[in-house]
Amino acid sequence: MSPSSPSSPSSKPLLEVRGLTKRYLGLTAVDSLSYQVEPGAIVGLIGPNGSGKSTSIDCISGFQPVDGGEWTLDGQPLAGMAPHRIARAGLTRTFQTVRAYDELSLLENLCVAAQENDGSGWLASLGRSRAVRDKEAAAAERARGLLQTVGLIGYADAPAAILSYGQRKLLAIAASMMARPRLVVLDEPVAGVNPTMVRHIETVIRQLNSEGVALLIVEHNVDFIMNLCQRVVVLEAGRKIADGPPGLIRTDPRVLAAYLGKKAAAAEEVRHD
Repeated sequence: MSPSSPSSPSSKPLLEVRGLTKRYLGLTAVDSLSYQVEPGAIVGLIGPNGSGKSTSIDCISGFQPVDGGEWTLDGQPLAGMAPHRIARAGLTRTFQTVRAYDELSLLENLCVAAQENDGSGWLASLGRSRAVRDKEAAAAERARGLLQTVGLIGYADAPAAILSYGQRKLLAIAASMMARPRLVVLDEPVAGVNPTMVRHIETVIRQLNSEGVALLIVEHNVDFIMNLCQRVVVLEAGRKIADGPPGLIRTDPRVLAAYLGKKAAAAEEVRHD
């Protein structure tokens, strides 16, 4: 299957990252990184281990402070904002390590995610005002719809503890959608799951994208990224070394060298000549 087309193409970027820099004790993990995600696009962010992929998305989602740079969502500056405020602005994410409350039902997990993203938490529900009850009912309705989308509606009232690892990935994707984001950042969405679940997750991502959601996907599974994304950004040692459509990225000598080593990359180029 060929990569999807953006559902609402535009020359103006939805997410624009400029000069993002992050250092740890003198080590530059992300080095003046700039890229963008267009409205309705699916963009891949790949690179060898230690290239700065996860660190960069930790920064733009508010989970890591930065040492330089700025980023905007639809023109709104996000630098320095707390994660829940960034989520309310329209950028949400998943994590490599799937987070779920095992003792709560899937429906309850998604409702908690809604509260976390809007910054209200459990304290706001103690008064049980009419407005709070209406908000909870709307969250539950949305949660059921998202569980239907990801294929978990049959487990809506079951505890999250019963889910397989792949199903937990799906729950995390549904949770990231509770705030009705314009951009979802997925961190390793198919890592550690079987091929059947990989295909299912790809279908779910395409469905969400068809509904107008843009996605930025960090993933080690390069074939998954190349099949799904319209554009791919490649990092090495914290720097962007390539940015373009999958067909060009696959044969870019800088990318081949980063993944295969220079000698292997040279042999691969000869093979394709």
